[in-house]
Amino acid sequence: MALETEDFPLLIAQTGPLNGQRWLLRGDVIVGRDDSCTVIIQDRQVSRYHARFIPQAQGIQLEDLGSKNGTHVNGQVVIEPVILQDGDVIQIALAQQFVYMSSDSTIPLELSSQKPAETAPAPTRLRLEKRARRVWIGDVELLPPLSVSQYQLLEVLYDNPGRVVSRVELIQAVWGKEDAVGISEQALDALVRRLRDRLAAIDNRHQFLITVRGHGLRLDNPPVS
Repeated sequence: MALETEDFPLLIAQTGPLNGQRWLLRGDVIVGRDDSCTVIIQDRQVSRYHARFIPQAQGIQLEDLGSKNGTHVNGQVVIEPVILQDGDVIQIALAQQFVYMSSDSTIPLELSSQKPAETAPAPTRLRLEKRARRVWIGDVELLPPLSVSQYQLLEVLYDNPGRVVSRVELIQAVWGKEDAVGISEQALDALVRRLRDRLAAIDNRHQFLITVRGHGLRLDNPPVS
């Protein structure tokens, strides 16, 4: 979102898919996976409505909205609503970390000097529009859309550029931790094969999904040439 110069408390995303993005806390801010949330984190670890920031007379209050995987402040689980202090680190499940600043004038140098490129990286050949769950290769959109499981598999690889994501992580991201125990590696292999076929239907010259035997998969997503 575009920030104004008013002296409002600030929420800054650090590690995670939203890294570098900022939000002014001028009113209630809900964090979750649902498209209606103020801050949307498209990760299965995050509940649909996970946590809420509420301006109070004494400061910004953070409350967990009964999330499945928890909200933490400075490593402590949030059970009852808590008033945030300048510099507090907020963790949403294991998916996203934020730092709270009581005003934009208190942003540490290492945060205030972050360049816009961190939130707007160079265009890559494969692109995701997460809110609408749309996928492009170059200027061509994948139609019909990917299945839910195909999209979730692609998304976790897309959010970890260049990193080998383990098979366990992939299974948990697609099927969830509770159901992951009953999922075979053959089921994951079949899903990977179907996703490869969908991507190859648009671009069969490049192998986007790279299998690293004994470890997992990584996404090879080169910049637009």
